[in-house]
Amino acid sequence: MNSRSIQVGPAKFGIAVHALIWLAQSGGFLTSASIAGQVNSHATFLRRVLALLSQSGIVEAREGRDGGYCLKKAADKLTLADIYVAVKSDECSGESADGGNCGGEAIMLLDQALNAIMAMAEQQTIDLLATYTLSDLMSKVSLCPSGQIGNGDMKCPS
Repeated sequence: MNSRSIQVGPAKFGIAVHALIWLAQSGGFLTSASIAGQVNSHATFLRRVLALLSQSGIVEAREGRDGGYCLKKAADKLTLADIYVAVKSDECSGESADGGNCGGEAIMLLDQALNAIMAMAEQQTIDLLATYTLSDLMSKVSLCPSGQIGNGDMKCPS
C-alpha cells in the first residue's frame, strides 16, 4: 500500500479534525494562531473552518484578549460525520463552471446522473464516518505540544 496520504472529502475536513483534536486535548480555549501552528495550516483558512464548526455548534468562539475557540461537544459524542457535514461545501450545484448550459440536454442529464451517484457515495461516506467519534481517533494517536505524533500508547517527549 502506498504510504502517501489519501485525501477523502474536502480539505477542510482534515484540518477540522486536526484542530478539534488539539482543542479536545487542550480542554480550554486556543487561539486560531496557536491551532494553525499545530495543524500546519494558514490561520485565515483555519478561521474559516472554525467558523463553520462554530455555526454547527461544534466549537465555541470567544472574541477578545482571552478569546479563541474551544470544543463545545465532548469528543466521545462528536462523530466524524458531524465534522464532515459541518465543513463540507456544496461544490456540485448542477451548473457548469461558467454558469451556463454547456452542452444541451444530454450533458444536463449526464450531470444529473453523476450528481445522483456522487450524492449516494457521499451519503455512504457520512454513514461510515458516523460510526467513529473524535475520541476514537484520538485514542489512535498522541499529539504532543511539540507537534510530534505517535501511536496512542506513546508519551510526549519532555
